[in-house]
Amino acid sequence: MPDSVHTMTGTAPCTSGRPSVLVARRVFPQTLERLRQHFEVEANTTDEVWSPAELARRLQGKDGVLTTGSERISAELLAACPQLSIVANMAVGFNNFDVPALTAHRVLGTNTPDVLTETTADFGFALLLATARRMAESERFLRAGLWNRWSVDMFAGTEVHGSTLGILGMGRIGQGIARRGHHGFGMRVIYHNRSRLDAATEAACGATLVSKTELLEQADHLVLVLPYTAQNHHAIGGAELSLMKPTATLINIARGGIVDDAALAQALQAGRIAAAGLDVFEGEPRVHPDLLSVPNVVLTPHIASATLATRQAMANLAADNLIAWLTEGRALTPVNPEVLPLVVPPAALSAATAAASRPAALPPLPPSHAG
Repeated sequence: MPDSVHTMTGTAPCTSGRPSVLVARRVFPQTLERLRQHFEVEANTTDEVWSPAELARRLQGKDGVLTTGSERISAELLAACPQLSIVANMAVGFNNFDVPALTAHRVLGTNTPDVLTETTADFGFALLLATARRMAESERFLRAGLWNRWSVDMFAGTEVHGSTLGILGMGRIGQGIARRGHHGFGMRVIYHNRSRLDAATEAACGATLVSKTELLEQADHLVLVLPYTAQNHHAIGGAELSLMKPTATLINIARGGIVDDAALAQALQAGRIAAAGLDVFEGEPRVHPDLLSVPNVVLTPHIASATLATRQAMANLAADNLIAWLTEGRALTPVNPEVLPLVVPPAALSAATAAASRPAALPPLPPSHAG
């Protein structure tokens, strides 16, 4: 079946009168059970990654869909799914959404902010530590049976405590990493962001706003936590890497495409920076082959939010968004709030339909004239 989305033969329409939703990847059983209390649910229990054509086919007759970063919600797909009213992403990022197309097609998009902030910040700092202290390199060395003596500079890494922590993108997660560095490791924290934080937040993070050039030149450890947008594509490329210290590390827990992975591999091979830690990649799950061959990089498969408690909270919030919109007409965490004045929530339409279907009230009986 071709991957392009054209005219699709749909799945059977729902005839129960309840809204119908699709869950595009495997989620927790308790999440499915919650959704089934409100909707007719089609679930991807085999956890296949569907092609665009297959996703569009399964979305026929669906009012909502729970997605992950695997599902690209494009203008073409939306045009093929006219009944769709909400796309609830189980992620804080939503670069898999064509947001202008969602709004143009009067479809609400939602994400899952806040519930993964601290967990992701924990992981970002763990990745920084593993990268700076060469943990993955040294473990591979040990597992290969190569450790047979002590050496004064064996896997000597770079200091973390008291060093300069640079953060590009100072949202909730960036602030969490800043607090860990400042309060836990006595680090000097500098950041670059679209807008300056208020003074109280800067003080709580121990953070100072600098230009992007100053950030690159001064950071001993640079952590990327900015959202992916067309403007942020390859925000870190060869030119930016050349400004960094040769002893610096680069940590990306943001999104693939923010870093030019090919340029980063070349910089690591040439020793232009000391090391990198990457949880996200361009074109993931594919990884640039040159990154797989350089020793001074720690690679993880997009797991920064992966604790059971946090993943369950993400799934619950995505389900909450579906339930709130389709049954109550409420938008909890919209990514395109500009769509809200343009649409009548499905819950309101259902109520109006139910009211219209009720028989008209009978006229009152005439007064009795009993003699």
